[in-house]
Amino acid sequence: MPALPWTGFPDADDGSKVVVMASRLEVRSFKDVPGFFRASMTVLRQAKESDGIRGVALKADLARRTFWTVSVWRDRDAVHAYAAAEPHRSTMRRKRAVMRDSTFVFWDAETADPVPWDEVERRITAQRATA
Repeated sequence: MPALPWTGFPDADDGSKVVVMASRLEVRSFKDVPGFFRASMTVLRQAKESDGIRGVALKADLARRTFWTVSVWRDRDAVHAYAAAEPHRSTMRRKRAVMRDSTFVFWDAETADPVPWDEVERRITAQRATA
């Protein structure tokens, strides 16, 4: 399972509380996986350059056509600004047609430390169980 390791931005960590955003994105078909992976790389680069980013990682479970993300942000406004900016906005609009399922979870954290994948999966599983 390809994973891009946690990239943190310690210069941006001022010790304040942060917002964690995690996602699980599943595409409909194996033929959609390469294009979705390329699009993921594009928006990952954007995230790394966005105001308010504290850290980010991506994991792809290609056999299950599923992509996982986790990012830590200064606040929710920073997350929303990133999502509304290009290329994220138009990329996600184009990719909706190939999506089977998506789940997004937000929570507050005390630090911008790397978030373990088991914590991401636990929170997303809990969110999907209540949906």
